[in-house]
Amino acid sequence: MKGGPPDGPPVLLMHGFPYDVHAYAEVAPLLAARGCRVVVPYLRGYGPTAFVDAATPRSGQQAALGADLLALLDALAIPRAVLAGYDWGGRAACVVAALWPERCSGLVSCSSYNIQNIAISQRPMAPEDELRYWYQYYFHSERGRAGLEQNRKALCKLLWRLWSPTWQFDDGTWERSAAAFDNPDFVEVVIHSYRYRYALVAGDPAYTDIEARLAAQPAITVPAITFDGDDDGVMPAGGTAGQAHHFTGPREHRVIPGAGHNLPQEKPKAFADAVLELAATFNT
Repeated sequence: MKGGPPDGPPVLLMHGFPYDVHAYAEVAPLLAARGCRVVVPYLRGYGPTAFVDAATPRSGQQAALGADLLALLDALAIPRAVLAGYDWGGRAACVVAALWPERCSGLVSCSSYNIQNIAISQRPMAPEDELRYWYQYYFHSERGRAGLEQNRKALCKLLWRLWSPTWQFDDGTWERSAAAFDNPDFVEVVIHSYRYRYALVAGDPAYTDIEARLAAQPAITVPAITFDGDDDGVMPAGGTAGQAHHFTGPREHRVIPGAGHNLPQEKPKAFADAVLELAATFNT
């Protein structure tokens, strides 16, 4: 999905799991109407994406997501862009902002600093937080893999409801995005993502160097606007309060009432306004 003038400030909008490019169906036109060059890509394993080489590991690790975003910037000959996203897409944006700040003119990130600290992934959290992550532990088992394969749409729709309890989406909205989960690589990419982040499986060797850099929890130096949805069923508002030290550049944090995990689709104007604030300072 793309729109806006080709010479406008570039903006890349990155979706999460289990969502797709339609999360930005209302955000993208708002940005294009204000002169932004808008690009909304599918993440690997979603929609029409395909691996060129059948032997390539179907990795969902954070370094792969960040490397994909960087490669897309290169392929589109975009030197610098505002990077915006949530969930997996927010993680990709944070990775590029942290490791290649010269390619990121500004960052919009839901749940703040979205780079995983895999070294501490085995430390237990408060029971209430562990409960929110039941789906991750489910995916650690072969039963969970089979469940995602056999019930992918029912399971993903349940996650939509749990993570955005105040979002009243209709069947048409759901079906429009659910088609992206029919990708033949979807299950393998998802399962690898949720196992790798807990150090339960090896990563793709192609990303070893990037993962080593991410293990240091690099700071984000670019201008950033971060969000929490007040009704987020995965990361409750305030759950990111301890992440401020990861932002050493200008940063503003906003809590959005009535928003759950899929903030761009639930509150498109709030999200678009943040992107526009950063795009307004864009300087090639």
